[in-house]
Amino acid sequence: MLTAGDRAPDFALPAHDGRTIALADLRGRKVLLWFYPAADTPG
Repeated sequence: MLTAGDRAPDFALPAHDGRTIALADLRGRKVLLWFYPAADTPG
């Protein structure tokens, strides 16, 4: 588990247009990671 101030591990995810974007590709930029509960879950 990460704590405040830890660097995020590198990962890659598909973008809406089919490209793959890796966190390493964004190095040097400000990045906001947004996590939310899966659909159809309480809360």
